[in-house]
Amino acid sequence: MNESTLTIDAQDVHLSYGQTPALRGVSLICRTGESVALMGPSGSGKSSLLHCLAGVLRPDGGQLTVAGARLDTLSERARSQLRLSRLGMVFQFGNLIPELTLLENVMLPLQLLGERAVAARPRALALLGRLQVAEVSTRLAGEVSGGEAQRAAVARALVHEPAVLFADEPTGALDTASADRVLDSLLGLARETGSTVVLVTHENRIAAHCDRLLSIRDGVMVAHDAVTG
Repeated sequence: MNESTLTIDAQDVHLSYGQTPALRGVSLICRTGESVALMGPSGSGKSSLLHCLAGVLRPDGGQLTVAGARLDTLSERARSQLRLSRLGMVFQFGNLIPELTLLENVMLPLQLLGERAVAARPRALALLGRLQVAEVSTRLAGEVSGGEAQRAAVARALVHEPAVLFADEPTGALDTASADRVLDSLLGLARETGSTVVLVTHENRIAAHCDRLLSIRDGVMVAHDAVTG
């Protein structure tokens, strides 16, 4: 496979918490623009792997290249800058800043990257409109429904068109109808921007929306399967 088509290339990644191994030689590759579901039981290592891929944790061993950067050799400061400029993250409970409006939350990544508010505002508002939450864009994040907040979290993660979007149980706290809207928005917009998606989920129904399924157990990758939506 041509290296230029890869957004993630992880080889023999190890991670331990003290004496407890979390990842034991995990290897995987993700092509540019594909969506990958990562599944496994509680304690399998899937969240640890996601945090290594997102540059939150540095692995103890192995090689890990994400969006053209060797994360296993970067400093914490350099990993933070990469997360800001090239990566996006959606968490189970959104993690929006409750004291800010939805619009201000979505504008924030652009402003941290140096974009002026006058330019960031229309970009953020247009994306909220695509996600059908523009009508509540001026409400505080803590005052909207869970589904509205999660769609705003998707907008915040994608507003700077990241190379990789990481999603950690992004629909786990939502009812089925809201979950489907959030997932369709997330994957649809990511395809438009060419972002690779790595999505942690415990639901087969959610995983079936992705291009490929990776299964992990006891810190080891045990299956690579194609899935159909």
